[in-house]
Order: sequence, then structure tokens, then C-alpha cells
Amino acid sequence: MNTDRVAWRTVLAYGAPAAGAGYMYLLLSLYVMKFATDILLIAPAVMGMIYSASRIWDAVSDPLIGYLSDRTNIKMGRRRSWILASCIPIAAGFYMVFAPPLSLSDTGLIIWMTIAVIGFYSAMTIFYVPHLSLGAELSDNYHERSRMFGARHAAYIIGSILSLVSLQFLINEEYVDGGDVRGLASELGLFAIGVMTVLVVFAVFRLRERPEFQGRVQSSPYQAFKHVWQNPHARLLLIVTFIEYVGSSAIAALTLYITHYVVGAPTLAPLIIFAYMLPSSASVPMWVPLSRRFGKIRVWIFGMLLTGVSFGAMFLLPFFESETTRIVWIFTMAFFAGLANGCGGTLGPSVQGDVIDYDEHLTGERKEGAYFAAWNFVQKSALGLMLLMTGFVLEFAGFVPNQEQTMSVKLAMVTLYGLFPLVCYLVGAWMFSKFKLDEAAHSAIRSELDARAASAASG
Repeated sequence: MNTDRVAWRTVLAYGAPAAGAGYMYLLLSLYVMKFATDILLIAPAVMGMIYSASRIWDAVSDPLIGYLSDRTNIKMGRRRSWILASCIPIAAGFYMVFAPPLSLSDTGLIIWMTIAVIGFYSAMTIFYVPHLSLGAELSDNYHERSRMFGARHAAYIIGSILSLVSLQFLINEEYVDGGDVRGLASELGLFAIGVMTVLVVFAVFRLRERPEFQGRVQSSPYQAFKHVWQNPHARLLLIVTFIEYVGSSAIAALTLYITHYVVGAPTLAPLIIFAYMLPSSASVPMWVPLSRRFGKIRVWIFGMLLTGVSFGAMFLLPFFESETTRIVWIFTMAFFAGLANGCGGTLGPSVQGDVIDYDEHLTGERKEGAYFAAWNFVQKSALGLMLLMTGFVLEFAGFVPNQEQTMSVKLAMVTLYGLFPLVCYLVGAWMFSKFKLDEAAHSAIRSELDARAASAASG
């Protein structure tokens, strides 16, 4: 078993591209719905349907990229080659989202945004699935994986924090007489594309893959994903992941709406999100040693409960008469939710890596791509479902852009933003408490896998 500590240069090189991905993902998650409804004047329900369509396409793209990545056998490696290939389509998709031509008709604009959103998320799959898969391969060690994915999570959050600066510029531009939000958005898109490309190229040429993992997937696509579902640990994680992401997806979509229409402080949105992002990144060095002492499973369950309670408390926001009280409350809850996010971002992929080792124990194959594609698809499906639901809930509750909202609209927002995530995370934590692949069980699996490898090498 690989018990050596992974060198920091490898950890940092692996985590680096996540900063660019974090910037892009957060800007789209937080701003594209508001950009579409308030700037492009596309109906919320229409944008919800666009996101739903992109999730339907993910049912094809995610498994396909995961399977092809597992089966790739070239000198550059089965993961780095896909990561490098993602640069151009990511750039095209991201720029299209924030730079629709002014000459487009209403119908043309909807078609443009449909292609842009689906194209961007498809391109990100080409990067995201192989990158996560590579992280699970760089070390077999139960706790070193947490370091690898902790560094990735910290970089992702750093990129997300930087995107808040862009978000602040965009929000400020909305309130400037004659402000050009669309022009600014396209300029920021070009900046993000440049940073992402540099970080991807740096990681691809800095990292090395393990050649013994190539050429070990003989299953057909159907068999590969059948193995994922038949793996009891993976099946439980998939269900828990879907429940959690259904609960949390509305949070990203509604944060700007909550700060604008419920809290009444739209210009504070980036600072509130920063209050969430900072502890998420800064707490990574805390969660890794805690997981060594108390176990990844117990610590992650605690993180789920803390997330649910923190966002559940947001339901109280409309009932505070003082704007100051609402501001203090949302800042406080965002801080604790950020701490919890650092836990899940660090330990979640690490646990998934352990589950992939269990698959190798059963099948003799190394198909990280299939596994992370399955988890990625579940996460994006939950996001698409909630964005669709959010769009229709806002529409039918009577949401009117850029106007004071009724109490019924505010209650609809905080129900999706607070109570619904609370219920989902409570259910998810209860289900994950049944997860059995702890450190002792993983150690036994790794011992047998190492014995098989040693026997094959000597034979």
C-alpha cells in the first residue's frame, strides 16, 4: 500500500486548476439566473427549463466521458489528456454565457443561452470527471486522499472567492446610471478563460499518472455503470449525494435573490458569500486531522448536520423587522455553513476514492471515471431539478423582477433556501450513518489488493 506522504508540489499542482473551475462555477451558479432574468429579461421558468435540459444531456455526457477516460491508453495518460482537451470548449461555453450578442431576438437569445449553458457544463464534464479521478489515483492512503482533495477544495474555494470580486463589480454596475452589465460580464469572462487555461496547462505538465492503472478496464459501458450501482457503498453514497444536492442546489440559485429581496441589502451579497467561502477554505486544515482522530464518516455526518441547521435558520429572515438584524443573522449562519462546506468538500471525494478501491477489490478494474461520472451526474441532476423547481416556484409565487416582493414570495424563497435544505441534510446524515466502509474495512481491502499486485509482479 502507498503509505508515503504525497509531496506538497504534487498536492498543489493537483489542486491548482480547481481555482479556475471554482471561479467559473460560482459565477454561473450565483449570477447567471439573475443575469438572465434581470439583465437579459428571460423569464425565470424559461431559465429553469434550460438548466433542466442541460441535466438531461448530462445523462449522456457524464457517463460517456467517465467511461472513455477510463479506457484511454495513451502516453500522456488517461486523465491528463482529457483535462488538457477541455480548455477550448470550456472557454467557448463560458464566454457564450456572458456575451450574448445584442442583436439577438427574444427567441434567438433563449436559443443562444440554451446552447451556452449546455455547452459550458458539457465542457466542464470533460475537465471535472478526469480531474477528480486523477485525485483518487495519486495516493492509495486512506488519509492522504483527504489531503489531496482538501487542497483541491481549498483551491476551488479560493477561485470562488475571487469570483466574488467579479460579482461585486457586476452588482455595482447594475446600479450605475447607464451601466453596461453585459459588456463588463464579457470582459470578466475573458479574464476567467485565461486564468483557467494557464492553471490547467500547469497541472497537466506538472503531474504524472500511474501507468499501472491504464488498460485495466475491460467492461462495456453498461457493465461499468452496473458495477457502480451494484457496489453497496457507492449506491448509498449516490442516494445520499442526490438528497444533499437537491437540498443545497436552491441555495446557490437563490442567494442573490435572498440578499436583494428578503434581507434588503443587495450590494452586500458578495460579502455574505465571502463569509461562507472563507471558513470553507480556511477550515480544510482542521477537518483533515479531525477525520484522522474521529474517522471520516463521523466527521462528515457532523458536517451534514451543521450544514442543514445553518441554512434551516435562514427561514427566519423575513420575520426580523430590522434590516440590521437580518444582515447579522445571514452573516452568522453563512459562516457556520461555510465551516460545514469545508468538511464535505474535503472528505466527500476522499470517501468516494475509498469506494473505488472496493470496486477494484470486486472487479479487478480501476474505473474512477465511471464512479466520479456517476456522482457528478447525480449532483448536476439535483441542481437541474432544483433550478427547474426554483424557476417555477418564483413564477407562480408572483415574483416580479426589480420590485418589492410580497410576503408570500419571500416565504417561498426562504422555504427553498432554508427549510428544504434542512430536511434534506437531516435525511442524508441519517442515511449516511449506515455507511460501513470505515478505515479498518478499507485497510483490509488495501492489504488484499497489495497482495494481489505483489503476486502478479512476482509471477
